[in-house]
Amino acid sequence: MTNVLLVAGSRPTRPTVLVDALTKLRDGGATVTLACDFDPSGLEIPADLAETRNIGEDGRSGGLVFRQLVRGAARPVQVWMRASHDPWVRRHARSAEILVALDNNAVHAVWQLAQRNRRADAVFGLTPALKALDDRRARPEPAKRSALPSAPSPAVLAGDAARRASAAARLAGMAATGRRAMTVSPVRSMWRVAAAAPGIPAGRRAALALRLQGSMIKAGKPGAAMAMAERVVPKVTDARARAALLGPAVDRDLAAGRVPPTLRDVVKGELARAEALHTGSHPGQAPPVVGRALDLLFHRVLHYDRLSSPLSDDPAGFLAPLHDSAVGRRLAAANGRETPAEAPVGRPPRLLFLTGLNDNFLTPIRERYDAMPDVETRHLDMSPGTPVRSFLNNGRAKLIAHRLMGQSKYGQEAQQLFGPDMEWADTVFVDWCAVPAGLLSLIDPGTTRVVVRLHSFEAFTWWPHLVDFSRVDDMVFVSEHLRDLAVAAVPRLTGPGAPRLHVLTNAMDLRRYPAEKTPDARFTLGLVGIGAIAKDPRWALEVLRELRRADERYNLVLVGKEPSPDASAAAKEYCTAFERDLAELEGLGAVRRLGQRDDIPKVLTEVGVILSTSVRESFHCALVEGAASGAVPVVRDWPFFAGRAHSARTVFPDEWVVGTPAEAAQRILALTATDEAWRAAGQAAADHALATYDWDVVAPTYDPIFKP
Repeated sequence: MTNVLLVAGSRPTRPTVLVDALTKLRDGGATVTLACDFDPSGLEIPADLAETRNIGEDGRSGGLVFRQLVRGAARPVQVWMRASHDPWVRRHARSAEILVALDNNAVHAVWQLAQRNRRADAVFGLTPALKALDDRRARPEPAKRSALPSAPSPAVLAGDAARRASAAARLAGMAATGRRAMTVSPVRSMWRVAAAAPGIPAGRRAALALRLQGSMIKAGKPGAAMAMAERVVPKVTDARARAALLGPAVDRDLAAGRVPPTLRDVVKGELARAEALHTGSHPGQAPPVVGRALDLLFHRVLHYDRLSSPLSDDPAGFLAPLHDSAVGRRLAAANGRETPAEAPVGRPPRLLFLTGLNDNFLTPIRERYDAMPDVETRHLDMSPGTPVRSFLNNGRAKLIAHRLMGQSKYGQEAQQLFGPDMEWADTVFVDWCAVPAGLLSLIDPGTTRVVVRLHSFEAFTWWPHLVDFSRVDDMVFVSEHLRDLAVAAVPRLTGPGAPRLHVLTNAMDLRRYPAEKTPDARFTLGLVGIGAIAKDPRWALEVLRELRRADERYNLVLVGKEPSPDASAAAKEYCTAFERDLAELEGLGAVRRLGQRDDIPKVLTEVGVILSTSVRESFHCALVEGAASGAVPVVRDWPFFAGRAHSARTVFPDEWVVGTPAEAAQRILALTATDEAWRAAGQAAADHALATYDWDVVAPTYDPIFKP
């Protein structure tokens, strides 16, 4: 026989369901005792089905102090306190092999009893009790406690859900929902069921679920916390509570290199929480919450460490939680300028150059205008240790606070820092739409024209969303497809008060690249710049495999710093596969890694075919430099933009662009079939590159920006 102890903290509303279950337990070979925190006589349970008892009925339930403590406790705790002082309950609990909580008011008592009888199964509900009995009959050896009790009986839940649910919510501050309780598998499982039970008021359900989640995480059971949250969230309507419950799962997915399916819910909830804080009594707590939402939307795993991006796939849809939120509208608010920009009269134009990341793409532009006698120039130094660089520290949080409030001490400090140079300049050129652009837009530029250039990197970050574009006169992009993406992601770039949009090719001095190729260059592919996952060097290896099936003379050189596996789990996954592919081809002598090199023109003399294998590029200077050297260009139709109005096919001649590694191999085999064909194709590519992209050709297109 199997000893079963049932504990009822509340009178069942449907006793017939209980009697039916007791009959099945008896027929299954169980000896059943039922401890009730009420008079069980009204249940009319036959004596042959169960021995029943009203807890504490013999009067030995403690003295006056104890009774006062019981009256002051929550209902579930009352049940346990009375049961713990009842010798009958303690005796049957010690001999029980299955402990059953019939309702939420009994959960705490059963948990406490289970702590004292570790060999007993602890379950919640009659259906799990029947299953536990069947399991014990299937394994007559000494049993361990069941790990995952089943859900409570739907019949019991339907009749008594609202009352039991309210009682469950009141347990949020009790020991049964604390860290220690969550170390016990049956208790975690019972609460996972209870938190999702029907009839719980929305606010109480959310509070209970959050309490349980925190306790499970503290107990070192994050998987259980996430399983509970996933079960409860469909019944939680408050966006902030949903975000809090789903947040750990989103963080787990990102840490594992995956795109979280509930990312949108969490971002919406965090932005709603930020708005509540901002409009409530804690506005100073809002900026970090906004920062959390932005960090999730623009997490590197989503856009940098994988070969696709939800922002590129659907910019408007992906960023809708930001644009549609009250916080998003505050960040996008236009402060405008009091006076329009004015061109200088009677003196040379004054240009101020400002950059915040690096000046790799700015040097030829600065040198051009520095050399002009009819132009005055300045460069705002942002190197480490300068006042500007110090001002940038922790700039995002302060910038968010200013954008939410519309004014701040930080804005006044920005005026003091940038003001003198802004008053001097007629035009300020901000390279990279990053923190300097956002900080500069904190202040009214007066009559100074503000020009900002946005590169590919920033389009996948939160920086453009913190810039007041009503204070920017002109936006410069290096390609049409990048402009299209930026406009889709930041709708403020179009419409009334928006800046003028320009597409101007990168400044590149290509005259130093043409040189005589080495004899073996014809069969050598080159990929310059492989440091980002977006460069997708594995695609180049696939092209090489296709070529070597036809001719084993083809080989590949990789130039530049390699992608880091330490950036994220997604990056590690890619790098692991990349190294595996490399090991195979390096063993055949088909691939050489040259690492970082400063002598690219010399390296390119050994390269006969230059590759662009990226999933996204704004322009790809390295490809153009290779073409200028006389290497045959082969450009992957960058997947982020392929098939759209503007793409790699509108940046480069269509014959340069291919869709697959097989197509790339076909183009290479055709153009390198003979030495004459290869040299002719390389010369044609060099002629096009020099005539189209060289700085001598492109430079005049910048004059309308700098010398209006």
